[in-house]
Amino acid sequence: MGIGIIGLPLSGKTTIFNAVTRGRAEVASFKAAAQQPNIGVVKVPDSRLEPLSDIAKSKKIVPAEIEYLDIPTSAEGIGSSKGIDGNYLNLLQRCEGLIITARSFANPSVPIHNETIDPFRDIQLLVDELALSDLSILERRKLRISNQFKGAKSSEKENLTRESELINTISDSLENGTPVRAQNLSDSSTPYVENFQLLTSKPLIVLFNIDEGQINDIETIERTMKEKISMPETAMVAICGNLEMDLAQMNPPDADEFRDSMGIKHSALDRMIETSYDLLGLMSFITTGEDETRAWTIKKDTMAVDAAAKIHTDIQRGFIRAEVVNFEDLLSVGSIAEVKKLGKFRQEGKNYIMKDGDVVNFLFNI
Repeated sequence: MGIGIIGLPLSGKTTIFNAVTRGRAEVASFKAAAQQPNIGVVKVPDSRLEPLSDIAKSKKIVPAEIEYLDIPTSAEGIGSSKGIDGNYLNLLQRCEGLIITARSFANPSVPIHNETIDPFRDIQLLVDELALSDLSILERRKLRISNQFKGAKSSEKENLTRESELINTISDSLENGTPVRAQNLSDSSTPYVENFQLLTSKPLIVLFNIDEGQINDIETIERTMKEKISMPETAMVAICGNLEMDLAQMNPPDADEFRDSMGIKHSALDRMIETSYDLLGLMSFITTGEDETRAWTIKKDTMAVDAAAKIHTDIQRGFIRAEVVNFEDLLSVGSIAEVKKLGKFRQEGKNYIMKDGDVVNFLFNI
């Protein structure tokens, strides 16, 4: 799972990236910005893995992962009302969610990009950039449809006409300030929208990068964010990026002790993982055995046959059934063999809806 981070120059975007990934990417400040994205992979903490590993006597534990991409502020168009294009657009299109970072900190050593600190203004500017990017994508697709239409067969013309009408509908709503994820499009339009890979169709995290003097006001700040920023499938988070970046480089016990002294309940890493999972509707199922105990990330309401594909497409293709046991049941019994004796290892078919924490063994034949 990938989540892209964008922001205006001097918003502390890379500082936030370092805070949530425990990374050491160079913080450009007012120097020339980097041309390549920073990429960081985060292990998702899961307290269920270690006890399961003990039961199965696994050789290793493999947590689920989230990949964060820090997109350079020097990307053509970001913050200049031209939309996002080129390689940066391609990177963001492949992400499952986006983070918009807005500056809410006052630091005399860091120049102010737009003369004044106004995170709500900056958020709107970046939201407009995403919409402009989508309008450009749709305009290019509409031009290709026009070229294809000339030599198309009657049946093909019907599909092209339907797609062109959908593009007009989406574009009109975008121009009126409605992101794709809020347009209540029909189920029949889903394949087209997925093919377009539009940025405003993705869940969004709005992040205010605050300073240390605002830490005690985080709840108030986030409440104000929710009142002023009314967008669907959008989460609001306030984080002191500079402090969290420093803490991310400390030993975890020392960092936790420092957070307690500052009244900070959760690390930036934990907050972003929790927010990302909630916003994107994600959960984990687990496989366990002598080789490894591993968590696999899937969308909520995923069927067993589709969850099998996360491990390997061959398992999905040759799916026979899934042996499933609840994590708590397995933990209480303490043995997979004993769980089977007690009849708590259920036999589930392709259409079984996976639940968070299911411990699964897929049976397949190809």
